[in-house]
Amino acid sequence: MEIRSLSEAAPDRRPPAVNEDLVITGPDFAVVLDGATAPKGVESGCLHDVPWLVRQLAVQLAPPLLARSAAPLPDLLADAIVAVRDTHAGTCDVSNPDSPSSTVAMVRLFPDHVEHLVLADSPVVLRSPEGRVTVHNDDRVERLPERTLEAVRRLRNQPGGFWAASTEPKAAYEAITGTTDRADVDVIAILSDGASRFTERYGHSWDELLDVLTTAGPRQLIDRVHAYDAVAAAGGKRYDDASVVLLQGP
Repeated sequence: MEIRSLSEAAPDRRPPAVNEDLVITGPDFAVVLDGATAPKGVESGCLHDVPWLVRQLAVQLAPPLLARSAAPLPDLLADAIVAVRDTHAGTCDVSNPDSPSSTVAMVRLFPDHVEHLVLADSPVVLRSPEGRVTVHNDDRVERLPERTLEAVRRLRNQPGGFWAASTEPKAAYEAITGTTDRADVDVIAILSDGASRFTERYGHSWDELLDVLTTAGPRQLIDRVHAYDAVAAAGGKRYDDASVVLLQGP
């Protein structure tokens, strides 16, 4: 499959170079990580920022994926979380539930099937040669009974709450996972929520999103999202970091 990707910091982020998303791709895999921006006033117990966590997760995930490890994706993610936790357990309070965290969306290609993993709100979207669209997403954050800072803190990486990649390896086994026959896939999109809001916030269908990607590319999708962001009604986060990976072809 041809792989194209783009990851861009939110237009209003200061300093502009800081991007809490990260994309890694290889000959037969792609990963999107979307670090969770810490609300003001939240004490993470960690000396490190969210981009650091995202980079460290990528550093741990890339080698086994490049080596074509036979381990299931949840095992690779759990191992990465443990390795990152161990690098700063001596300096930071890794038991703090507000420790930096990230979404994870991964796809791995095999000759006869496609494997996916989705943890938190970065969806994987598949289209078949016949045009059938399947969305693999994790909407447990959206289904929380309340979204106060205290409720999110209490329910992060807990049964009945939601799960993200942070310091708890068991989160990897709570991810949405599955496989699809390779013959049933000719387009795959992996998106951070700063890009998937084209559908999830601004009302376009997933078919439209894939049409934009396959005809105009990731740059055009992100530009369209930012154009909507610029005129959106006040409320919530106006802009967000946006990442897209498009895998297309046989």
